[in-house]
Amino acid sequence: MKTVKYITIFAAAFALVGCNFFDSESPSAMDAAQVFSNPSSTEQVIAGVYEQFGQDKSFRNRLACGYQGMNTDVEHGNKNSGKAEWNIYSMTPTSGDLSTANGKDPWGYLNSAIERCNNIIEGIEQYGDTTDKKMKYYLGEAYFLRSFCYFQMVQLWGDVPARFTSISKDEEGLKLKKSDRTDVLKQLRIDLKKAAEYMPWSSECPGTAANYTGRPSKGAAYALLARVDLTYAGKGVRPATWKSGPEFLVDDASLRQELNTEVMWACAQIINNSNEAVKFQDNYEDIFKKVCADETNYYNSEVFWEIAFADGSRGQVLQYNCTKIDKALGGLKNNEGGSSNSSVTIVPTLYYDFEDGDVRRDVTMARYIWVYDDGSEFNSSSDNVALAFPGVDVAGKEKFLYQKNQMVGDWYLNKYRVEWMNRNRTGNDDGINFPIIRYADVLLMAAEASIGGIGGDMPTNTYGIDGQACFNKVRARAHASAKELTMANLQEERKFEFTGEYLRKYDLMRWGILKETLMTAHERLAAMNNHEGEFAQLPDTIYFKYKYVGEQYSYAAGIKGFVIDPDSTYGLKKGETGAPATYSKENGWIKTAIYLGSSGRELARDNYMLFDPEYPDRLNGRQYWPIFSVNVGQSEGALWNDYDYAGSAE
Repeated sequence: MKTVKYITIFAAAFALVGCNFFDSESPSAMDAAQVFSNPSSTEQVIAGVYEQFGQDKSFRNRLACGYQGMNTDVEHGNKNSGKAEWNIYSMTPTSGDLSTANGKDPWGYLNSAIERCNNIIEGIEQYGDTTDKKMKYYLGEAYFLRSFCYFQMVQLWGDVPARFTSISKDEEGLKLKKSDRTDVLKQLRIDLKKAAEYMPWSSECPGTAANYTGRPSKGAAYALLARVDLTYAGKGVRPATWKSGPEFLVDDASLRQELNTEVMWACAQIINNSNEAVKFQDNYEDIFKKVCADETNYYNSEVFWEIAFADGSRGQVLQYNCTKIDKALGGLKNNEGGSSNSSVTIVPTLYYDFEDGDVRRDVTMARYIWVYDDGSEFNSSSDNVALAFPGVDVAGKEKFLYQKNQMVGDWYLNKYRVEWMNRNRTGNDDGINFPIIRYADVLLMAAEASIGGIGGDMPTNTYGIDGQACFNKVRARAHASAKELTMANLQEERKFEFTGEYLRKYDLMRWGILKETLMTAHERLAAMNNHEGEFAQLPDTIYFKYKYVGEQYSYAAGIKGFVIDPDSTYGLKKGETGAPATYSKENGWIKTAIYLGSSGRELARDNYMLFDPEYPDRLNGRQYWPIFSVNVGQSEGALWNDYDYAGSAE
């Protein structure tokens, strides 16, 4: 079981730093002196920051659940049949499922968490004894959490208020206007270096924070600093308020060089530390097996830091990010109850971008859903069921577990699997933790900075780090062939490594290629749908057999299980046209059309879209979310929307 989580505990402490966005009272001077001079009460107040992550419409079921980071050339948000406005770059300031009339939404929760961190930082610095190991750690933790929340806001909204002083210290903070995002990123560089200074490596952290992925440590601070620096040194769509166009955030090439050098320095602190190096897992699949199995031992995990949820009482990460499992309740291992929103599908062209033998493909993509019934979901004919699933008592309506092949537009993310859990899932809140940053990212960020990033601004010192070696290490684990480290290859490698981990969209944005990449992706989908160009040799029909796996994935003893046999699947590879030589229904082969459904061609624009093709320019103006109308209305004129959101309350 997991270590005790911050989210859902220490409720009495939350009032000390407020409950809602800017409507909270800060502790009085006497209260603050009492709270922040005591390590135990300080830790309880820090719990109030984590509490914001577990709220409805925060990370619990929105920010970690397919509502951000969609769509890209590899990830497709299928909410509302794939046409939800936040998926197709058509959000408005009143977008449902994200904005609320009371302001309890992602903007509100992140701002509330930031204000709580402001109070904590000021309280510890004024009243705390930072020679005490615990208090010094809590100060670093607060700097880290504030930096994380602010960076999340920059990724989602672009330019946001730079509010690094509590409202109790400066009431004018309530009227603080939006800032150029570079002002925020500049401060995050300072704060994350402080966090890295104050926090030790994980094994030396105090109390329950020691050796625990749910609390940050020095390694997490260095890793997040590298991510911030690469964003700062990158490109971004800018409003006319500051600077328009998808250009570099900073025109100063020497600053970009400095940022890339700092990336190398930050990554070197981790890569050159032999204790941290053991975090890089030998097996790619094991990374996600361990997340699903609640492995929070820092040195057994590739994760530097993750948002931790209490077992089964909060957090819907698996429910939203897994393949569909609600048709297998009571049949699939660990799957007693709950729905599966399964909001993330994988753009099917990705299947053909992986080179043969790259193990990441089948870890990332699921071409099936799980079903537990008497075979009726598979086929209405009992004779066909008997042929496909030998050994099942068809006449007696025996229920069994099996994978049902999906149409090409419904290939799901497969990195989170209920059968990998080490406890029973009984409802929608599965409590699986949400990883934020892991070791492979550090290696690839170092590789990117070593060649000067998107601007080619070469670092002045690599601190002994070989970017090509870092790049090779990630590919070698995937059983992928050696490849030269170039910017184009690096961009592809991050795609293969991190699909479904909410990084791709922000990578494309900081490289300044989101629009062109999505336009190309739509063209490739059309070619795949019509079997033209690079996909001319693809057939419409695939052929496969089932393999009996006994009770390996079964919820209870006696439930027979079947999986699609990868060694008896034909028609997925280019050139595999027609039927396999051994095909016949009588020996268990099944054929199914995966491109042509009841509503027409599966990947036609009307059925499957990455952006609204009627408004392609929104791929520039609406890369960022709008600030929601309720938040603008509560800001006393300090907030407004840019781009084509401006002046719109629709």
